[in-house]
Amino acid sequence: MFHARAMSYVDEVARLGSIRAAGARLHIAPSAVNRQILMLEEQLGEPLFERLPRGMRPTPAGEILIAHIRRTRQQDHEIVAEMRALQSLPRGEVVIATMTGLASGVVASAAIGFQSRHPDVRISIRTMSSADMVADVVAGEAELGLGFNLPPSTQLDVRWQSGSRLGAVVAPDHPLSRARRTTLELCAEYPLIFADKAMLMHGITEQAFQREGLDAEPAFRTSSIEAMKRLAISGSAVAFLSRYDIAEELRDRRLVFVPVSEGAFADNVLSLVRSDRRGYGLAGRLFADEIEAALEAVRALE
Repeated sequence: MFHARAMSYVDEVARLGSIRAAGARLHIAPSAVNRQILMLEEQLGEPLFERLPRGMRPTPAGEILIAHIRRTRQQDHEIVAEMRALQSLPRGEVVIATMTGLASGVVASAAIGFQSRHPDVRISIRTMSSADMVADVVAGEAELGLGFNLPPSTQLDVRWQSGSRLGAVVAPDHPLSRARRTTLELCAEYPLIFADKAMLMHGITEQAFQREGLDAEPAFRTSSIEAMKRLAISGSAVAFLSRYDIAEELRDRRLVFVPVSEGAFADNVLSLVRSDRRGYGLAGRLFADEIEAALEAVRALE
């Protein structure tokens, strides 16, 4: 909308309070500065300066334009700084603490895309419990943490957060795959895949079946979410996972997520966090952006 040269003239006149002083600073004739300001005033239909005996003072319209000019210049400086930083992206490592299913799903997918664009940055993906995850992020052992139902901590900065429920996860040719919603009773008609007792997911699934009054005996138990996904892909068994656990399989259409009747599973909270005491390195911030984009892509499927 505005010519950059005219903007610099307005800014200098506002700073120095004089067309003559602005011309001297910019090494151009005062008449050229005045001409540009008059052209702008005509274009806007508003005076930008009050012409006083001892100088120039911005009008309310001038103040608005000057604030815009300075915001735009600051944004330009920030963009240039970020681009320069990208050119000198440090060699190093970004550590993310997460859970098993997320590690092999949304985190792995994001890490592959990130590393292809930033090959000098190593990504370390560490799986652990939610309590250990919080401890590692707070202590600086991990730059980022991604997990369900993280213990609250005043030392964490939440970058992204969303509710997520378990659902029935089946192969594309499974009879349940065509349903918009299913029930645990219908799921129990097929072989079931339960998480091992050592996993938090085990209690959530068993309690859901108990609340429905269903005596479900799973055909498979495993502490490996990768095994749960493989069993679901290869047969008629039903696993109970979140969309974020099967992000890659959803994208490739190797698995289908079917919501289970309202109230069957409690809402879990998935959070991407960092320590509020540590500054973001550029690599960590860019990888956090990558993770967030991957999470949003999964959430859009709901």
